[in-house]
Amino acid sequence: MTPLKDILYKVAINAVVGTTEKDVNKIEFDSRKVESKDIFVAIHGVVSDGHTFIDKAISQGAIVVICEKVPDAIKNGVTYVEVDDSQSALAIMASNYYGSPSSNLKLVGITGTNGKTTVASLLYQLFKKAGFKVGLLSTVKILVDTDEYKATHTTPDSLMINYYLNEMNRIGVEYCFMEVSSHGIHQKRTEGLEFTGGVFTNLSHDHLDYHNTFKEYRDVKKRFFDGLSPKAFALVNKDDKNGAFMLQNTRAKTYGYALKSYADYRGQILENSLEGLLLKLNDHEVWTKLIGTFNAYNLLAIFGVAELLGLENLETLQLLSDLQSVSGRFQYLISNQKITAIVDYAHTPDALKNVLETINDIRTKNENLITVVGCGGDRDKMKRPVMGNIAAKLSNKVIFTSDNPRTENPDQIIADIEKGVEPQDYKKIISITDRKQAIKVACQFANRDDIILIAGKGHETYQEIQGQRTDFNDFEIIKNELEKLNK
Repeated sequence: MTPLKDILYKVAINAVVGTTEKDVNKIEFDSRKVESKDIFVAIHGVVSDGHTFIDKAISQGAIVVICEKVPDAIKNGVTYVEVDDSQSALAIMASNYYGSPSSNLKLVGITGTNGKTTVASLLYQLFKKAGFKVGLLSTVKILVDTDEYKATHTTPDSLMINYYLNEMNRIGVEYCFMEVSSHGIHQKRTEGLEFTGGVFTNLSHDHLDYHNTFKEYRDVKKRFFDGLSPKAFALVNKDDKNGAFMLQNTRAKTYGYALKSYADYRGQILENSLEGLLLKLNDHEVWTKLIGTFNAYNLLAIFGVAELLGLENLETLQLLSDLQSVSGRFQYLISNQKITAIVDYAHTPDALKNVLETINDIRTKNENLITVVGCGGDRDKMKRPVMGNIAAKLSNKVIFTSDNPRTENPDQIIADIEKGVEPQDYKKIISITDRKQAIKVACQFANRDDIILIAGKGHETYQEIQGQRTDFNDFEIIKNELEKLNK
């Protein structure tokens, strides 16, 4: 049991009905999980309003309710705490409940449209190879040093974040690298956390189904940097025009990385092939197994973070050369027929353009580039024709197919994508609604030395159709289809 007063430390409170002199069991914002002597936090969610479940939470044993409006009907023995913002209150309370675990390790947040998972995951890899106990909070997975947990959101809810940070404290984790999404920032999931540093990768068209406008999306990202302390560092991509904007008003020490601009961490691509990258980083040459210009930016960010966290440059360069690609991020295999298959999470126009341009930069043009791509349902519809245009323009052959249609008609999603294709590219495209069949046909189209890109789902191991998730792994499917060609 924990004193309520300790949990409410630093929470901005408007009013209290009842006593705060009581001990509580735990904090919940899902009324279905409430048990005896719990705190229930009523949150205005995207789908439902937690305030409508206050009575249910009390009937299940809640003795404290955090809410933005105290109900008219007050229950005896229950303490009601009125706040302006329940989400913000939850984040601060979660940190208090677990003993401010972020302050007991070096926590670095990575935000941006593309590259968050790669940068966070490779920093985890690098610091593990350097001999430290490390944590990771990412889209792909959550790692408490070597213990792995399944990730359900890019940025978990504030209770889960602090739970895992506390687990990291318990086993002596020294560094934690965390993806910070725009949803997470907007929903205050990262409030109350003490960040040692923040990284901005880039900003492009994404999540406009949630944020409505690009300006709103950009401004939400900036809030993360506005909240960093003077003791923290802020490292941004200076080749992205939004990098300088992120640093306006931040109290953190500011740094930049770039391939094209003057920056604290400067990079130059010396060689770029399917075997890897030869880079010059601040006058040091390093060979890495990662591929493409976008990974050159990711490696620059990692190089900068490592130095800012105290690693020696020589050690960092040695570790960079040993890093392995992240699952579903330019993950590739070469079949016995010398067909190269690449699986990538590229699900935004900018990410798709980056991957296709990378492939075109390193191929000889004597082979065909066959792209299989779709767009998710119940998400930003504006990007669909843009992605169709990019795929058709930068590929020799394109198969438009389903991604995660969710509750939408997959054929309508494909029709939206097709609208972006220019007349001169019509002959390049076909549409196959069934994603597995689309991948199979791509393999049948391919000849020796051709390249197949399967874009959009990357590391995901499921496909979501009409609320049902079924097992689906792009990498395993194309691997099996190419093996069948051997027989």
